[in-house]
Amino acid sequence: MLFKFAKIFTRKPAIVVIIAVLLVIPCMAGYAGTKINYDILSYLPEDLDSTKGERVLEDTFHDAATSMLVVDNMESKDILKLKDKIKDVNGVNSVVWVDDIADISIPKEMLPQKIKDAFYSKDSTLLLITYDGAAASNETLKSIGTIKGLLNKQCFLSGFSAIIKDTKDLADKEVAVYVVLAVALSIVAMTFCMSSWILPYVFMLGIGFAVIYNFGTNIFLGQISYITKAIAAVLQLGVTMDYSIFLINRYDEEKPKYDDRRDAMAKSIEAAFVSLAGGSLTTIAGFFALCFMQLSLGKDIGIVMMKGVLFGIITTVTVLPSLILLFDKPIHKYTHKIMIPDFTKGSDFILRHRWVLVVLGLLLILPAVWSQSKTQVYYNLDRSLPETMDSIVATNKLKKDYNMATTHFAIVNDSLPSYKLADMISEIKKVDGVESTLAYDDIVGPAVPDSFIPQKVKDLCKKDGRQLVMVNSKYKSAEDNENNQIDEINKIIKKYDKTAQLTGEGAMTKDLIDTASVDFKVTNNISMLCIVLLIAVLFKSAVIPVILVAIIELAICINLGIPFFTGTVIPFISPTVIGCVQLGATIDYSILMTTRFQEELRKGLNRLEAIKVASRTSFPSIVTSSLVFFCATLGVSIVSKIGMIQSICSMLARGALISAGVIIFMLPAVLYVTEPIINKLTFHWRNT
Repeated sequence: MLFKFAKIFTRKPAIVVIIAVLLVIPCMAGYAGTKINYDILSYLPEDLDSTKGERVLEDTFHDAATSMLVVDNMESKDILKLKDKIKDVNGVNSVVWVDDIADISIPKEMLPQKIKDAFYSKDSTLLLITYDGAAASNETLKSIGTIKGLLNKQCFLSGFSAIIKDTKDLADKEVAVYVVLAVALSIVAMTFCMSSWILPYVFMLGIGFAVIYNFGTNIFLGQISYITKAIAAVLQLGVTMDYSIFLINRYDEEKPKYDDRRDAMAKSIEAAFVSLAGGSLTTIAGFFALCFMQLSLGKDIGIVMMKGVLFGIITTVTVLPSLILLFDKPIHKYTHKIMIPDFTKGSDFILRHRWVLVVLGLLLILPAVWSQSKTQVYYNLDRSLPETMDSIVATNKLKKDYNMATTHFAIVNDSLPSYKLADMISEIKKVDGVESTLAYDDIVGPAVPDSFIPQKVKDLCKKDGRQLVMVNSKYKSAEDNENNQIDEINKIIKKYDKTAQLTGEGAMTKDLIDTASVDFKVTNNISMLCIVLLIAVLFKSAVIPVILVAIIELAICINLGIPFFTGTVIPFISPTVIGCVQLGATIDYSILMTTRFQEELRKGLNRLEAIKVASRTSFPSIVTSSLVFFCATLGVSIVSKIGMIQSICSMLARGALISAGVIIFMLPAVLYVTEPIINKLTFHWRNT
């Protein structure tokens, strides 16, 4: 059945390629229409207090997107002119400065201390800008871009939305570089590992179709995160290129057996399909596990990459065979000597020292697991950005001049009496690290009748039955002292109002920490379980999945443990992504070798000769695949200035080599030693 299907696609290769090209057109339109989300905190679960509070800030107070503008050494009249220009920017909701509370003709020394501390520091002053849209909406980011065009070197624009804007600009600028580097370095790797000068470009063309189809169909998701956009193409190239390598290696084996090379290709598709199916399903399972993260960023990456693998396998058995047949003559005409060594002697050496390698693998388990558990991670998102970025410079300026690193927003019921609100604020001020608070009574004074207050001023702090209290903290988000501070403030506001909510960057980042710590355990367990079940079904075995997964998990632990020894602190998302992706992507190498081992045993070879053949024939594919994966992700890790993307790609690059090394040096020995057990616990292991 599979052979007949393969023959259909290999009869008319030119028609298949033409159809593939025509499908690119709607996909390019889909790519252009897909929105990009640059706000990681927006992926937090909807039922958290911080998330609910953020919606209140956005829908009621229009404060979800807020910027702090620090202006140095500028005359009051010029500040007013700048303020008016900013107010006229499309998408700006309000610009709050001291003139909204008092006449600027009054010397600042005569202002109430509370107001003076909030708006002045030495020779600088502070303006608060709010926007109509959400923190990371296109409207808000466009407004910030316009505002930045109005500012000079005396002005420093900070806040979460400003950071998101700078992140967007940097990510958009770097994405094209990622793809170009990944393609170029992958071609170099394949040129070293293959005998043909032309074949690497044919492979890239085949993968190119799959990448375009994947990105074009993202429009059905509505939007994807900027991290997904940045790494998806590179990851797809890295994790699916081995399918192309497996296919061409099988084609070269089958070609001498057939008079018609199209039949040889059809047979190659049929023969390689078990490895291709097993490899693709396990890779999909790794990405599938990411969908179970409470932080829906995992679902975002997982769905896009599952599609990517699916398109990769489809193009490998449909479009790529047609491309190979069309370019068969130049592929085999323009050749050179393979630059990777012959693995016969290496395979013999490994098998001669099989017991040493098995024992070494067992001894590595404890230190690898221990070092992985000691690796430190960070959660504050601005840490992954360059220190020279405008918004980061502005944030540091805000911290220095106003001792304000983060701002919390406490949202309480407007029916809370003024004296109770005063008591609540008094308790909040006593919490360690709280620099200042700003509430309705601080702006207008408790003795002023409500009817005397302009609606514009009221709307800053009171609206639709809710009241807002700003709490400025000298601690940065994600720090332990900040998280303890948030816990204390939460206890205080809940004591006065059970419906109260605390939100802002700090509170949402704390929820991010709590969410991510659970996600890592859940996703890794799910990915292991899914892959164990898939391999069990693939080989009809109770022991093979345990062996193969254990080998890759050892490689993952080694990879995640290295930052501990180098003293590197990694982003919170890296361990979760690495745990799932490295397992799903590189276990293909193990499946390839194990499948070939079983195939040779069924031909009648003894286990020593069978594992020698399996090792010798699998090693080139494993080395080539891992080098392509390494090169595709290495380029991104070198050029990216976004720490989160750089960390994920550098660890994936390293993980590809570690997995390949562990498989090459340990798996043949383990398979040989455990083969009698495998035979007993596997259905039809040595015979069909």
